[in-house]
Amino acid sequence: MTNDIERTTPMRAAMTRIRFKGAAVAAASVAMAVVLTACGGDGGSDKSEGKPKESSVSSDSQKSEAPEPEATDEDQVLATIKGKDGVEVIVSSAERESGGFITVKGRVKNGSGQIWAAPGWQGLEQELVNNGASMAGATLVDQAGKKRYLILRDTDGRCLCTKFEAIQPDGEAPFFAQFPAPPQGTAEVDFQIPTMPTATIKISG
Repeated sequence: MTNDIERTTPMRAAMTRIRFKGAAVAAASVAMAVVLTACGGDGGSDKSEGKPKESSVSSDSQKSEAPEPEATDEDQVLATIKGKDGVEVIVSSAERESGGFITVKGRVKNGSGQIWAAPGWQGLEQELVNNGASMAGATLVDQAGKKRYLILRDTDGRCLCTKFEAIQPDGEAPFFAQFPAPPQGTAEVDFQIPTMPTATIKISG
């Protein structure tokens, strides 16, 4: 009996060791499966994170295709009038307005090398003398209709035009001047400023 017991005990121990190894192998397999599943989930998240980057590149390309702004009236040149002592008048527009008048716009450049205050530009009309440094003496001439149009003014004799402050050497200032409108068929007029040459300008509108 004693010998049988001694023989069966090592056999049971061997069986126990086999069961333990099997359980360990099964546990390792489960752990490996969990790791692989986790890795697969991370891969999916990486793909989803890539999508917003594509859309941002698309929006940047759309921004680059935005149209450029159109040029304004101030960028146009209808006429350039060069006076003595380096003073220059650039006319950029002469537009008909709905109220039956024309507005002439542009800028004056002072290349005289000294402070400039529009000497003589207010004209000789007694009503306009108090306008001082201004374009009060400017006129439009319709050669076809043989008619001269004086600058518009209010009941106090103030011209509907720019009143200049002193322009420094190499400086410039914008101007406007308003006149009664010639007939609708008149497309060109002569723009005259005292002490400056005459320039022919086209009417728009």
